[in-house]
Amino acid sequence: MLSPQDIELIRLGRHGDPFAVLGPHRDATGQTWVRAFLPGATAVAVIGATDARVLGTLLAVQADGVWDGPVALSAGSALAQAGQPAYRLQISWADGQRQVAEDPYRFGPLLGELDAWLLAEGSHLRPFEVLGATPRRHQGVAGTGFAVWAPNATRVSVVGDFNHWNGSRHPMRLRRECGVWELFMPGVAIGARYKFELLGPAGQMLPQKADPMARAAELRPATASVVAAMPAPVAPSPARQAANALGAPISIYEVHLGSWRRVLDNSAEEGNRWLDWDELAATLLPYAKDLGFSHVELLPISEHPFDGSWGYQPLGLYAPTARFSSPAADGSQTGDGAGFKRFVEAAHAACLGVILDWVPAHFPTDSHGLGQFDGSCLYEYADPREGFHPDWNTLICNLGRTEVRNFLVGNALYWLERFGVDGLRVDAVASMLYRDYSRQPGEWIPNVHGGRENLEAISFLKRLNEVIGAERPQAITLAEESTAFPAVSRPSYGGGLGFHYKWNMGWMHDTLAYMAREPSHRAYHQGEMSFGLVYAYNENFVLPLSHDEVVHGKGSLIGKMPGDRWQKFANLRAYYGFMWGHPGKKLLFMGGEFAQVREWNHDRSLDWHLLDEHADPAHAGVQRLVRDLNHLQRSLPALHQRDFTPDGFEWISHDDALNSVLAFVRHAMADTTGDTRPVLVVCNFTPTVHTAYRVGVPRAGQWVERLNTDSAHYGGS
Repeated sequence: MLSPQDIELIRLGRHGDPFAVLGPHRDATGQTWVRAFLPGATAVAVIGATDARVLGTLLAVQADGVWDGPVALSAGSALAQAGQPAYRLQISWADGQRQVAEDPYRFGPLLGELDAWLLAEGSHLRPFEVLGATPRRHQGVAGTGFAVWAPNATRVSVVGDFNHWNGSRHPMRLRRECGVWELFMPGVAIGARYKFELLGPAGQMLPQKADPMARAAELRPATASVVAAMPAPVAPSPARQAANALGAPISIYEVHLGSWRRVLDNSAEEGNRWLDWDELAATLLPYAKDLGFSHVELLPISEHPFDGSWGYQPLGLYAPTARFSSPAADGSQTGDGAGFKRFVEAAHAACLGVILDWVPAHFPTDSHGLGQFDGSCLYEYADPREGFHPDWNTLICNLGRTEVRNFLVGNALYWLERFGVDGLRVDAVASMLYRDYSRQPGEWIPNVHGGRENLEAISFLKRLNEVIGAERPQAITLAEESTAFPAVSRPSYGGGLGFHYKWNMGWMHDTLAYMAREPSHRAYHQGEMSFGLVYAYNENFVLPLSHDEVVHGKGSLIGKMPGDRWQKFANLRAYYGFMWGHPGKKLLFMGGEFAQVREWNHDRSLDWHLLDEHADPAHAGVQRLVRDLNHLQRSLPALHQRDFTPDGFEWISHDDALNSVLAFVRHAMADTTGDTRPVLVVCNFTPTVHTAYRVGVPRAGQWVERLNTDSAHYGGS
């Protein structure tokens, strides 16, 4: 019944249809035969599924590790749910040990027909529920179901510490209707390490691949995926939806978790270690809450191989990085989705939102990753003019392929639904929107209309935001988009991309350029501060002072300010006052809240010693100012309710360039009496003191000073 060719292909681990050979089969007479591949075994018997009753003895076929024999199972005896006979294998090994094991090849398919067809057409909103490694009971037996999309592979095996990483032991079943390979592995439990071993279209052996859908992974430099439980869904929250709304007081504290604070540990690789999720929940969240921030935004926490990428070159989009998990008893460290989920729960208990930086544009070329996954350009564009990013030496996601779009949209829902995060800040949107981004003529391919716009990326972003809006309406998306592409934060049904917010990179560049100038030169550049109001209502803007402004030789925020020490601090405080008074939501990268002097280094903790009791009190003054600005923004509706409507803003003076003074009014939503409760903002960007400066206001009466950035309380005069 077994051909020599089948035996040889099974032995070599090159059989593309192992279920046609292994497991239970009936011959023409109705007799059931069981075949198994067990190299190193000396005897194999088939026993009952629940008892030790011997149902048959298998014989070695040409001593190649393939065992075959008739079994006393009739059509009416002990049939499993999928019509497969239920039995176990009793194996004697060459070292004298005896083992009773389930046979993976007696189990029926994992994917249902509907799931398979939805995956095939790229419309399965939650592919993470059926792909990857899922601990489960299948046909009454506990184990893990493995499933991976690799339509061009000729054989895929699951390998791991449960089969000595031997690719010939457990080849998988191909579901041809969707290109997914699947196998149920009985007995494999949470914590098992695994990868996929693939043969490419020409039968070539590929590097072992990590699971694209893995929910956990080993700590770098190890690269295996780890079996992890599926996080339970997080129920929708009206409170979080209100906190993320356009009219809410949103002030975001941007954090790189690996360098916010470190713990001295002489046993650690670099003399100090990262905080784990529970330590971060106990320290970072109360700190951000005390300073009045409404949200923390985390630089990418998806698993990534290189620390220096800050997470922006991810390979495990579904796996919270192992960097912030607690080491196991054996000292190993793997991803900890449960720890991250506790972190999000603690943030929400403190009325803090959590935003994740998310990278759907590109991925690194590491051999265990997505590149050439099944021997073809599966996740990336094939032509390097479309599929390779020259700035970051990364591969570009093929957003014209439905399965890749499905993979990414599903990933967005995974973080929003399974962990309850409040939103995703989408990285490098400009690089997605334009085919010629950072490319010279001849290095890019026009779209079907001959233009430079990436129509596939535009379609993907609209689809992403539409799905999130329908499936998780409390969540928000924020675009890091540095061009004048229109309607980024407008609904897709009106021609926009559908984001809720867009980072205002132009405002950031203009205002930082102004603040870096000597005060005596600012009179000639007043427009750099006022120009943002010309287009302030074209989008729903976030004003970002992000990590990108304090690295790569750019220095710190305080370091950008001109003048002596006193002037630097006075400039920075005035700039923060202008920013918090300006329309738009706020974002400040860690360290900026206490005027860190040193440029940010991802390998070091922030310079918390600057806030010590005997340190320079000016740093603590800036920290007090940021705290008061945040609380003022929250308590004064005029500073947040109408961030995105022109009737919430009114210029008083933008033309006093000689004195470098700007004055404007912010208006709240009218109350029952029609009062818009205005707030007046006056900024003086020179060290000149004006003792009788006249400012017009929209109504008569006594105006109360609520905050002055030059107060002695903040280190001023």
